[in-house]
Amino acid sequence: MFANGTAMVSVVCCDVRALIRALILIRTLVITKLDQCNSVLVGTSVYLQDRLQSVLNAAARLVYSRRTSEHTTLLPRELHWLRVPERIQFRLCVLAYHCVHGTAPAYLSDNLRPTSEIVGRRCPRSADTTTLQVPSTRRATLGDRAFPVAAARAWNSLPLETRACSSLLTFRRETKSHLFRQSYG
Repeated sequence: MFANGTAMVSVVCCDVRALIRALILIRTLVITKLDQCNSVLVGTSVYLQDRLQSVLNAAARLVYSRRTSEHTTLLPRELHWLRVPERIQFRLCVLAYHCVHGTAPAYLSDNLRPTSEIVGRRCPRSADTTTLQVPSTRRATLGDRAFPVAAARAWNSLPLETRACSSLLTFRRETKSHLFRQSYG
């Protein structure tokens, strides 16, 4: 009986090791390429986002060794992966965090202005918050996809506690948790 239990433990350990190896491989080869420049994908069509989501679902299917005929929409949730639209929002929020805290390049941070710095602003309540000014645009198709507009909207959509985080690690964790709850309910 002891020998069977030992064999069972070694099989489970081998399965766990194989799962960890597969997860590392997927994160290295697929997830990094998907996240590389996904802030550029702001405002893209639902069709393109669905295609990218299918790549993410296929990666999750590979990690769990599921067949292509099986339902896979909840597998990324089990892996704590954000959906594609939320991944785009996450990347924009991280870039906005760097801009607000002065660690981003000047060509990015010069485009984002806190509402507290707007001259002639009547409402003093905005001086307490960390909201960003959303620039007005002429065209909804291209203007809303511009970095200053999209990053300011993504930043302003975060809860105040998340925007007030002092460290990048805490901000990333809180933002991912917020977007994860928003994505999966």
